[in-house]
Amino acid sequence: MKDWHPDLSRSSSPRYMAIADVIEMDLRSGHLVVGDRLPPQRELAKRLNVDFTTVARGYVEAQKRGLVDSHVGRGTFVTGGADKERQGFALDAAPDPRRASIVDFSMNMPPEPDDPELIARMREGMSAVTANLIPLLRYQGFGGSSMDKEAAASWLSRRGLVPSQERIFVTPGAHPALLAIFGLLAKPGETVLSEIITYPGMRSIAAQLRLNLAGLPMDGDGILPDAFAEACERLKPKALYLNPTLQNPTTLTIPARRREEICAVARKYHVPIVEDDAYGFIPQHGPAPLAATAPDLTWHIGGLAKCIGAGLRLAYVVAPDSKAVWPFVSAMRANNVMASPLTVALATRWIEDGTADTILRFIRAEAAARQQMVAAILPAGSYRADPISFNIWLPLSNGWTRSTFGSHTRSSGIGVVASDAFTVEGTAPEAVRVCLGGPITREKLQGALEFMAHALDGPPEMAASFF
Repeated sequence: MKDWHPDLSRSSSPRYMAIADVIEMDLRSGHLVVGDRLPPQRELAKRLNVDFTTVARGYVEAQKRGLVDSHVGRGTFVTGGADKERQGFALDAAPDPRRASIVDFSMNMPPEPDDPELIARMREGMSAVTANLIPLLRYQGFGGSSMDKEAAASWLSRRGLVPSQERIFVTPGAHPALLAIFGLLAKPGETVLSEIITYPGMRSIAAQLRLNLAGLPMDGDGILPDAFAEACERLKPKALYLNPTLQNPTTLTIPARRREEICAVARKYHVPIVEDDAYGFIPQHGPAPLAATAPDLTWHIGGLAKCIGAGLRLAYVVAPDSKAVWPFVSAMRANNVMASPLTVALATRWIEDGTADTILRFIRAEAAARQQMVAAILPAGSYRADPISFNIWLPLSNGWTRSTFGSHTRSSGIGVVASDAFTVEGTAPEAVRVCLGGPITREKLQGALEFMAHALDGPPEMAASFF
């Protein structure tokens, strides 16, 4: 029923409610029957001369009433609510259990969108992409089409970066990009530098490539420039890895002045910088990337996992110069061939139509709300966090160790990772990373935080008595 044209004047409700009302009326009158496919949301919005969001909300309301089901890539179908099974029409509305995945709350994930309008908009973008499905099932040139690179350039410009398309690559995630870059910069046995408390993935990559990873001491503003310079003199490093904004796990953001000092040392000693800007898009007014200060020294990686969704498995890489382009292309092709054209097309669509920005605004707002919950439950000064980070860094006291605390919280529905996973060298501190994002709801998060606060209020022996 692609030509369905609802008369919204038949309902006195707001227009989005009226769309659901008329679907119900037309189903009862027989004008719509179970199995009919409703018009795409944008098409119906034009037909009715209303905003896209009005139609999206109307379809969501109809789905709440059990009148329709929406399926990515297929469209929205009339189901008839409770009459669906009686009429013998089966259209899977529930997720296929075979697709169910175990949620790992120890992963540092952004909060998942739960706004019906936003979800409807995301689905509409998927439907638009799959309308031209067959070309996306073919092999593509590595690094993204001109259209995809334009979208990447537009997205990176939000961080103040304006590289030429020749230096931009669309890659299948930050992790494989890091693996390729460090494979180019250093040989087995050579040294690369990082924060002394750093992203665990960097530790894994160094081990995989048999590199010597050396940790630099930090203060509240990041690595110490003098320590960086001393390490350059002593260790002759081949590269410096940094996660400079909302660092995983400590949540610190390197301020602009410190970034300039780090770049000055890197330039003096000719040390390439690998900037993992996974969280760079989360702050609205964060410091400019290192790649803006030292573009000729910096490999910039703008991943989409933390600012849109990890399932996209995409990252935008900016090479420091044209000489670095072809070795990087060869390394990436050998390991990954290409990023998935379907996910690249979806990311491009969401960037172009503003959906990506809407997702990002949701993540910021929800992360801020969750950090406010933390501030209301845990004592001030007992943890480190940023007002919009997805996690907190929690030093332990009262006799708690990272292992006993992790064991105690394992069943609480909150992700806790011991500091050992992040410590590059030396003794790991008695601290844990506590994750606040992912599919956990605010209600469950509050309960888990209260569970933690109660435990931390006394020694482990007191908490154990409540098992």
